[in-house]
Amino acid sequence: MAKPDRLARLDAQREDLETDYRETLIAALEKTAAGSLGLFDRTPDRRVRAAIAPTIDALTEIGTDIDSMRERLMLEPFALHRDFFAARGPVSASAVGEQKEARLWLDRLKAGL
Repeated sequence: MAKPDRLARLDAQREDLETDYRETLIAALEKTAAGSLGLFDRTPDRRVRAAIAPTIDALTEIGTDIDSMRERLMLEPFALHRDFFAARGPVSASAVGEQKEARLWLDRLKAGL
């Protein structure tokens, strides 16, 4: 098989994974916007972290696979994955809550950014 064909197939797989990532993230954001905490890792509660861990693990795995494909295709790293994980973790006391942050993320994703 010629190299251009392999690269085209890899690029199609990357696009499919990016769609899966986006859908998984949107489902988690909608759940968070509805009141479920933990997606942004703002609480030290182990039960909350354990409940969201499968989603975070899935996003991490998909994001890592996408970045690997992007590297082979000589593309920039997957910005959505990088930006989402940068938004997780402790914040100042004046920062918006997880529910509002999730709504902001949903608005951003629906706007296509």
